[in-house]
Amino acid sequence: MKIGVFLLASEQSADPAMVAKHAEELGFGSFWVPEHPILPVHCSSGYPGTPDGSIPPAVGIIADPFVALARASALTSTIQLGTGVCLVPERNPLLLAKEIATLDYYSGGRFIFGIGAGWLKEETEIMGGDFAHRWTQTRDAVLAMKELWTKPESEYHGRYYDFPAVRCFPKPAAKPHPPVLLGGSSKHVFKRIVEWGDGWLPTGVPLEGIQRGREMLNQLAMGAGRDPRSINIIAFGQPGQFTTANEIEALDKAGISHATIWLRRSKQDDVMREIEDLASLVRR
Repeated sequence: MKIGVFLLASEQSADPAMVAKHAEELGFGSFWVPEHPILPVHCSSGYPGTPDGSIPPAVGIIADPFVALARASALTSTIQLGTGVCLVPERNPLLLAKEIATLDYYSGGRFIFGIGAGWLKEETEIMGGDFAHRWTQTRDAVLAMKELWTKPESEYHGRYYDFPAVRCFPKPAAKPHPPVLLGGSSKHVFKRIVEWGDGWLPTGVPLEGIQRGREMLNQLAMGAGRDPRSINIIAFGQPGQFTTANEIEALDKAGISHATIWLRRSKQDDVMREIEDLASLVRR
């Protein structure tokens, strides 16, 4: 069972490089950071993680995930590095493909591309995304990036992105490309995963929901002529979730081979101790 840790990296948090290094030393298998490039001062969108929809102030100070992961990669050698999640409609796919390929190349193929389409309408639109059709735009971006990652000369002609033959290097170390795991739990997410993804990143979903999702993915994959084993699931924990040996054992018995734990502390020394405490609880 592979267990990762998630850090809400910001100017107020511990250094992601030091956190990832310590996590690797203690046997954790992956290190994750989130993304929110901006937080609009005035917005009506409700935050899905609070009962009243209020947006925590921490959302507005999150560090760039790829810079944070690049720092982490420099001090580590085996731990996987993931975005939890990258907001694809808010980025230019040609630049994003270059950033991801560069990170994956220099880290030796350790990047996991966890993606989402975003919940904050005002942010998405300020950053150039089509909020009403954000998953259609995300699909277009991912398909374009796959062309850039896998071909010496790449071109793409889609609804949102259209470019002639270009060269884009380096190529990722992971072949054919880093795994693309979709967040979300809507009725459409499983069809999207089977069509153009590599796995599911269920966020805060209880074990029973993850098991139902696995069954749905298996059925859809077989119906589409795809090997269900080609679709991975990483159980992405919310604060307080997957923090006991019993929870991890239940995931393992259910066939889930990878889970993440949300680090709840922020200051350097506190986070280091939290990782040590978690290691003794879940990795025994």
